[in-house]
Amino acid sequence: MTPVSLISLSTRTPPHTLTQDDAIAAARALIGGQFADFERMTAVYANAGIDRRQLARPADWYAQPRSFQERTAVYLEVAVDLFVKAAQDALDEAGLKAEDIDAIVTVSSTGIATPSLEARAMAHLPFRSDVARVPVFGLGCAGGVTGMALAAKLACATPGARVLFVTVELCSLALRIDQVDKADVISTALFGDGAAACVMTSGDAVGFATITGTGEKTWTDTLDIMGWQAEPTGLGVVLNRAIPVFARNEMGKAVAEMLAPQGLTAADVNRFICHPGGAKVLDAIETALALAPGSLDHERAVLRDHGNMSAPTALFVLDRCRKAGLPPLSVLTALGPGFTASALTLRSQ
Repeated sequence: MTPVSLISLSTRTPPHTLTQDDAIAAARALIGGQFADFERMTAVYANAGIDRRQLARPADWYAQPRSFQERTAVYLEVAVDLFVKAAQDALDEAGLKAEDIDAIVTVSSTGIATPSLEARAMAHLPFRSDVARVPVFGLGCAGGVTGMALAAKLACATPGARVLFVTVELCSLALRIDQVDKADVISTALFGDGAAACVMTSGDAVGFATITGTGEKTWTDTLDIMGWQAEPTGLGVVLNRAIPVFARNEMGKAVAEMLAPQGLTAADVNRFICHPGGAKVLDAIETALALAPGSLDHERAVLRDHGNMSAPTALFVLDRCRKAGLPPLSVLTALGPGFTASALTLRSQ
């Protein structure tokens, strides 16, 4: 593909912080009595590698049953606010105004908004009336990387176009206290809320990295590994405990397949930048990619400070990596519903 310059990157989280100690106390009070194996499963909180995460609402908001309408109202309020703030930060770093943007790619899978988030954000940011809008739903944890790849392809298709990519996820809104299973317990130990944005162009602008390739692989017969199921009160999490095993067995081969059309192998990559789906998933990816244990240090730091925020999380890791100094060749990767792997090849500028 024609190289696309990444000229800015921003991250945002909502203001309500929940420590892991408070998370387990709240979970015990809210759902512990409804799930017979809760105490046996409390080890997931200690082993998740998370100290704190940020939530759309204060912790006590989740203590009451919430309707789909209530969850959607919070999603629209908080997601639009995070969208605007992350987008403005990315525009400021790029030295651009909202009216300079030619296309907006929005990725979010934790709420439903029609009109979509970028249309609602136009009440706060003066995007042009002819800006191209591309809202994408259903990518889950892979959405940060897949969405960036889509935005890069749009920028590549129109040389000089400035494309804004924004991803917002409010995973906490899926918390259920009326019916509980293992996936719900794990999600209360793992997920947080956040947003990220970046601006890219295939023109002459100089950024912090150049996107030179993309890749994607979806496995058949894997729909039950991760996703949402529709329930009366909203979206209920589907989370299979086999994800770490699947990542360990399949990620290496998938990366090889995604890099091959670019004439690259895993050995050519100086740094894999990975979506931190969880502590066990990171261990599995290090094994799959033949990385030394502990190599994915920025991933673990993001997981520790924010939890798994779904799609935006990979961009949080990328931001830490660029601030530490990107090596010549990096590959940004993520796994998500489908079950799908996505990759983005980055060369430092």
